[in-house]
Formats: sequence, C-alpha cells, structure tokens
Amino acid sequence: MAKVVKYTIPEPVPQIVAESRSPYGLQTYISLFSSAGVGCYGFKEENFYCIATVELLERRLKIQKYNNKCIFDSGYICGDMTTQETKDKVFNELAMWKRYYNMDNLDVLIATPPCQGMSVANHKKKDELKRNSLVVESISMTKKIKPKFFIFENVRAFLNSVCTDIDGNDKTIRQAIDNNLSGQYNICYQVLNFKDYGCPSSRTRTLVIGVRKDLKEITPLDLYPDLQPERTLRQVIGHLPSLKKMGEISKDDIYHNFRIYAPHMECWIADIKEGQSAFDNIDVYPSLNVA
Repeated sequence: MAKVVKYTIPEPVPQIVAESRSPYGLQTYISLFSSAGVGCYGFKEENFYCIATVELLERRLKIQKYNNKCIFDSGYICGDMTTQETKDKVFNELAMWKRYYNMDNLDVLIATPPCQGMSVANHKKKDELKRNSLVVESISMTKKIKPKFFIFENVRAFLNSVCTDIDGNDKTIRQAIDNNLSGQYNICYQVLNFKDYGCPSSRTRTLVIGVRKDLKEITPLDLYPDLQPERTLRQVIGHLPSLKKMGEISKDDIYHNFRIYAPHMECWIADIKEGQSAFDNIDVYPSLNVA
C-alpha cells in the first residue's frame, strides 16, 4: 500500500498576496543541493522569494533557517533529491505558491550538485557515475518545472565528466544538458575564475546559464557578471577586528572567527607573509628549498 504523505498548507501572507498582484509580480527561485545556502543567498538580498531549498544534511539547512531564507518552514526540505518523496515536497511548494500567490512561472532554478564524481580533488572515483547522477536529477527537475532561468554551478571539470543520462546512456554532462534542455533554453557554458568577479579567492568554476526561449529579449550572456579588479583579503575583511587566539570568535559576528588548526597543520601557516598561502611556506619542507 502506498504511503500517504500529509501536507499542511500554510495560511496565505497578505503582504505577499498584495505583492503578487502588483504589475511586476513576485521574484522566485528554488535551490537544489543548497548546502548552507551561501551560493544563493544573494537572491534573498535581491528580494527574491525562496520557494524551496533542498539539502541532504540537516545541520546545513539549520544555517539557512537562521538566515530566514524561506518564508514558510515547509520550504526547508531536508532530503535526498533522488527520492520521489523529496521531489514531491518541492512540487507541493510550487503548487502552494501557484495557488495562493499567482505564481505562473518559477523565475530561477539553481542547482549545485555534489562534485565528488568530477572534482580533481577526489582521487577515489569508484562511484563516479552514481555521484554524477545528481546532475541528471537537476536536469530532470529543470525539465519538469520549466523555470524562466536555470543556473548550474560546479567544478572546472564539470562539463566533460560522464553521467548516465535520463535515457540510460552514458555521455558527458554537457551532452546531457544539451540533449534535454537545448530545445527549450538558450544555454551558455563558461569556466570562470571568481577572483575576476570580486571574490577574494582564486576559485575556478563552471557556470551554466539557461534562458527559456520564449524570453526573446534576454540572452544567457546578459546574465553573466561584469569583470572586476581582483580584491585582496584585506580589502574585504580588513575592517574586522583582529583575532589573536586560535578558536576565538568575534563578539559581533559568529562568522568572523580564528579557525582551530590541528597541531600538524600549524607549521603550514607559521610565518607566512601577507599575500602568501601555506603553499608558499617552503620552510616546512627544507629539502624542497633549492634556492
């Protein structure tokens, strides 16, 4: 006998109802594999409503709750995206917003599936196809929901990694995206280094942006950020108070803290100068210092 999942619909919020009836309507998004919600927090800052955010680990979802990412508690979905139960919870949230808030179309679907199967940092890829199947789940949800825009973000090797597509055949992730979504979306693929866009860290990532083809005045290239000068860490956090003791946490900001390093790691960062990293600390391995 099939399990019946009870779903309680929250009471409509008058303010959102009024906004949904305005000429511009609501700006909405869904985030899949959202971790602690950092990657899509900018949408909240731009007054987008989070319809649903899906994350496997509850402790990460709790950070999103702390940041009040969703209007309704039911929007925080702790579950496995490969299960129908989790997908149904996403569809239930969509149905509720369509019914009570006049949401005809979801604006943005964001997916950042785990990258263990394609990351160069992962040396044990025995279950690569299984892990990369989470990318296929993202493609499948995009096909079903049909948002105006979708954004897939992942590691540099993302597009050339292999997955088992919806049709059961193995192919590169880029081929899977094209085969399933290029009929409905104009799609642009780019490998970017975030340090060129205001991030104080050299972080090379793949961004895939799709724009639904009925939106004829917008192209994916319109949505990519503009180049910015590189920013140093001091420029970004130099105004914060200095923390002197390992484990110390700022009284004003819990995210400003002095990380506790394992004893064997302390020598990695000892005596490094501003602008350097542990990789520059050749004194840790004197034999490598051939100068």
